[in-house]
Amino acid sequence: MNILLITSDQQHWNTLGFLNPEIKTPNLDRLARQGTNFSRAYTVNPTCTPTRASIITGMYPSQHGAWSLGTKLPETVPAVGGYFQKAGYRTALVGKAHFQQLLDTPEYPSLESNPLQQDLDFWRRFNGPFYGFEHVELARNHADEYHVGQHYALWMEEKGFRNWRDCFQPPAGTAPAQKWKWNIPEEFHYDNWIAERTSALMQEYNDKGENFFLWASFLDPHPPYLVPEPWDTMYDPENLTVPCMNRGEHDGNPPHFRMTQEENPDFSGYKEKDGNACHGFHSHLQDRKSLAKNISVYYGMISLMDKYIGRILDKLDSLGIADDTLVVFTTDHGHFYGHHGLNSKGAFHYEDLVKVPFIARMPGKVPAGKSCSSLQSLVDLAPTFLDFCGIDVPRTMTGKSQKDVWTGTVESVRDSVIVENRHQPTTVFHKTYIDSRYKITVYYGKDYGELFDLERDPGETCNLWDNPECSNLKQELLLKYIHAEMAKEPLWMPRVAGA
Repeated sequence: MNILLITSDQQHWNTLGFLNPEIKTPNLDRLARQGTNFSRAYTVNPTCTPTRASIITGMYPSQHGAWSLGTKLPETVPAVGGYFQKAGYRTALVGKAHFQQLLDTPEYPSLESNPLQQDLDFWRRFNGPFYGFEHVELARNHADEYHVGQHYALWMEEKGFRNWRDCFQPPAGTAPAQKWKWNIPEEFHYDNWIAERTSALMQEYNDKGENFFLWASFLDPHPPYLVPEPWDTMYDPENLTVPCMNRGEHDGNPPHFRMTQEENPDFSGYKEKDGNACHGFHSHLQDRKSLAKNISVYYGMISLMDKYIGRILDKLDSLGIADDTLVVFTTDHGHFYGHHGLNSKGAFHYEDLVKVPFIARMPGKVPAGKSCSSLQSLVDLAPTFLDFCGIDVPRTMTGKSQKDVWTGTVESVRDSVIVENRHQPTTVFHKTYIDSRYKITVYYGKDYGELFDLERDPGETCNLWDNPECSNLKQELLLKYIHAEMAKEPLWMPRVAGA
């Protein structure tokens, strides 16, 4: 059998048509009808690099080493693609990797850094290997960002789009920053590139009778909110629900929540000596009109991506291998667009940011048209993929195989998930424990935290951390969290002797 992983970037769990009538995603809806939608799937970290590294290693960020943005996954850490290669599989990644940082240093070299991304001669010669993928075709930019380059830029030139720099910001491009409507023609959008190259690789592998593990890694709907016409006007902002904050809901939350609702908050105390910024630590105030327009474009970006996901699914059908291919769609983490008064991402572990869309399909094995509330974690992807293909799961992987849950053999293999967030070494460092009903967040070196009853308070508006009536509950959950932390420690070697 084959494995096809399709991911978006920073997509809210509720931006799927079969869950939300305000957005159109016919191809992801089709995938859900033909497979199982998992309604309680969670990221392992609400930022890109740590989670993407967890997807390919089956390890938590605290274990594989890429603990924050601006770090890299050490090349010495075993990745799932290597195990597939040893089993005779072809392995490839098309789209966003983000396993490495934007800055190249002698001690920590990075292939995903600037200005190397714009060195097209280098990328003409390089297609891997890269973290277990024998073949990669990469892009790093979101919309018109100056990080454009790599294989995506080569593809645009091969397609005859010689003036592609007119659509991107300096220094890689020549265009000023754009808002909402991107001046790039849709035919040269990276969604088309990812779908085309993914389909071509599937065709190549199928023609040779080779099985594959293939990751189609889309870059949208990560901001900036920018999409080519007509997708920028597909949704009328006046007809969309605009999430907002309930008055006083941050009164009982840790201070960084309340500070986001100030015009000029001072977050300097959260920066540590490396000087790197804290994502989300700024004012989140925004007028409703511009927020509604952002949402409409965000939805347009998702609908455009859905179109090209459909192209990939159609290719599977035309090759006649859909029945032999496990397809999984998910994202790396969620997104705020007004929820709790917040925008984009940050150190705010609401469901909007840590819960993710998650669909699995394999005819005859994964039940069709089903919704499952069993807890899932993105750290489980690698061991589950190996288990489906009959490949031994290495002891270095601390995620759990969900094969029996996906096939309907058992109800659950997890009673909890843990979300890590160590964005700064000490000042922005917290972890969240989530079980079937409750979630609790603990901050390093702080006596504040969060405790929510997701059954009675699904909107997470009432923090019970300091509620004296919940003191016993808090202690019980803290103990459960400690047990869960201990349970996820790796045992890379079995005990083979008494001494």
